[in-house]
Amino acid sequence: MSTLSQTISLGPLGFTLAQLLMVFALMVALLVGALLGRRYRVVVSDALFSLIMVAFVAARVVFVLRYNESYDSFLAMIDIRDGGFDVTAGVVAALLWLCWRSWRSSALRRPLSAAVLSAVLVWGVLSGLILLMDNEARPVPDLELAAMDESAINLRDFQATGDGPMVVNLWATWCPPCRREMPVLAKAQAEQDDIHFVFVNVGEGPGTIREFIGSQDLNLDNILLDRNNRLGAMTGAHVLPTTLFYNADGLLVDSHTGELSRATLRQGLEKLGSGVP
Repeated sequence: MSTLSQTISLGPLGFTLAQLLMVFALMVALLVGALLGRRYRVVVSDALFSLIMVAFVAARVVFVLRYNESYDSFLAMIDIRDGGFDVTAGVVAALLWLCWRSWRSSALRRPLSAAVLSAVLVWGVLSGLILLMDNEARPVPDLELAAMDESAINLRDFQATGDGPMVVNLWATWCPPCRREMPVLAKAQAEQDDIHFVFVNVGEGPGTIREFIGSQDLNLDNILLDRNNRLGAMTGAHVLPTTLFYNADGLLVDSHTGELSRATLRQGLEKLGSGVP
């Protein structure tokens, strides 16, 4: 998992390091905007929040348009819990809105531009330093877990057997987003025979898992038990659910924290050279 994708738990909530950096960059922008706004006698905070909303909406809309066939209802399209956003579209929309807003108000031009630039610099410098300190490739962990029959099995054995990409999902039956995304992953496992889907349950036993699978009428293969969350500690995945995408060489190419939809799963599989039919 990329360092920026590593998760941090704050009480019942979980955030990736990238999300926390974004919040910090926004705070810097608000501070710079407030200081310069006082000097130029304009209110910058409203414009900053409008810019963020424009970027947010544009990123979601473009993502939904890209994966439109993966959504079966309007409610699913606006359900942002799947984390589906097109970052490039959001950045372009923000820049266009910034140019338009600066053109409309000359008084706002300098403080708003300075506030946005400060946020970009803070984000770029901090994220760049973090990535420079940890730029090593991350292979499938050499970790021995337990199968449903309590026999020992190494996580790497699945990829060695399948000779292809692997998707590892960390989950638990008590986790609501884990429960909601499980049918999507089960369907993908049934359809994608060229990819190994491995379900690593955190902290629970075979009885609890079988009861959940039976109650949901799920058909899952490759369920492993990780009672002490050793995989989470090794990969930095401290929030459930987390899904890790490993290519055919056994290297991590993407990760997703939070609930997966059919669209966001397809986005991850595309980075492995595959997709959901």
